[in-house]
Amino acid sequence: MPPRGILCNVTRDFEDAPNLTGKLLIAEPMLEDPNFERSVVLLIEHSEDGALGVVLNRPTDIDVGAVLEQWGSLATDPPVLYVGGPVSQDSLVALGRRRSGRDVEGWTQVLGDLGAVDLHLEPAELAPGLDGIRVFIGYSGWDAEQLEAELAQDAWVVVDAEVSDVFASDPETMWRAVLRRQGGKLARLANFPPHPSVN
Repeated sequence: MPPRGILCNVTRDFEDAPNLTGKLLIAEPMLEDPNFERSVVLLIEHSEDGALGVVLNRPTDIDVGAVLEQWGSLATDPPVLYVGGPVSQDSLVALGRRRSGRDVEGWTQVLGDLGAVDLHLEPAELAPGLDGIRVFIGYSGWDAEQLEAELAQDAWVVVDAEVSDVFASDPETMWRAVLRRQGGKLARLANFPPHPSVN
């Protein structure tokens, strides 16, 4: 996981703002940034200094075992690297599902039994306490107040995450699936055409 302290300092009071760690950011259909088109982002850190997350629905065709040989057997299906975002694409971020009730060294909770995994440790040390991992190339980052500004511009929908979202086996349908399970107006948003101008 990227080292803490990479986020910029801030002077405003953060106490009244909601902490969105463990929440999903669902890209609005009209979001024009190609890095986040129809993306589902899990926020793994959110503070007054900014936010850090990973895109959950951008798989590559690179096997985890081809890059991290000893971790390959722990990677869940599909066992490939995912593009976590446009920031620091020479780094890797791993999320792992803890076996219920187990203490796992090198595992930092994000949501329930989901946490960040320290890839500097030996996988054999962590394997007994984990049900699987997903590995991301790079991450998505926001400086202080940047994410709040994007939320104010309705660039994202914030919804509750489920641990299973991180390990979804069909990332191609994930954006629609997460919206549909919200019900109401958000469920209808799932039917928004990819290119409204030609519809």
